[in-house]
Amino acid sequence: MLLFEIVTLAIVQGIGEFLPISSSGHVVVLAALFDQIGQPIPDKLTINVVLHLGTLLAIVVFYRRRILALLGPDRRLIGLVLVGSIPAAIVGLGLKLRLEDALENPLLAGLMFPVTGVMLIWARRMGAGGRICRELSLRQAILIGCFQALAILPGISRSGSTIVAGLVAGLDRNEAATFSFLLAIPAIAGAGVIECLHLFRRSAEGTSPDALFVGAGLSFAVGLISLWWLIRWMEQGKLHCFAWWLFLLGPAVVVWQILAR
Repeated sequence: MLLFEIVTLAIVQGIGEFLPISSSGHVVVLAALFDQIGQPIPDKLTINVVLHLGTLLAIVVFYRRRILALLGPDRRLIGLVLVGSIPAAIVGLGLKLRLEDALENPLLAGLMFPVTGVMLIWARRMGAGGRICRELSLRQAILIGCFQALAILPGISRSGSTIVAGLVAGLDRNEAATFSFLLAIPAIAGAGVIECLHLFRRSAEGTSPDALFVGAGLSFAVGLISLWWLIRWMEQGKLHCFAWWLFLLGPAVVVWQILAR
């Protein structure tokens, strides 16, 4: 039963990490649902982070040529990505140390889903510019990084918020997606390393490493497909379509959580 639940979470993670619907929010809500009607899942935050590592590998594979270009014409992007990663590192570490339970709260996810939806609708009305990633200023990279830090809250889409911030900075749609996912690499990798170290220091009472490995592999495979899908929808200017799902899901989760208390 636990393996089935992890497989389900991995599929949701693979879809939600790239489509702007908040993978962490969906994983938190599903995990809470499994706690209620299935087998309680231990180490929810660990599972969330490990599944993110699977989608991190999908980013590396999908953007492998752009990543290699960081050693050449796009080398200025290295500094922009590092600077843009600072806000998420500060906020993420603070929440991990002081408010870790908030990151597993389905009610908070339900409240935040519509916030992501509003950002997507706003992005549609704003349109896109024609700049490329390496033309960003340090100030704009930090601004996009602040949106990424906001997405540490469950229900706020990391991809959605950073793509919207990139569009605000005048980036072309594809370039906004590219910078969003380049920015995800140090954020996900850092959280993953910390959580994996904690995982291997824990007793055998936690989630089986084998189950986590299966989940990470599945989230990688589904993530590759989802990333390809997102880029196609970005090119067609349809990012806002995902907002309607979030406007429906958010209130439904809030009502469920209120009635369950």
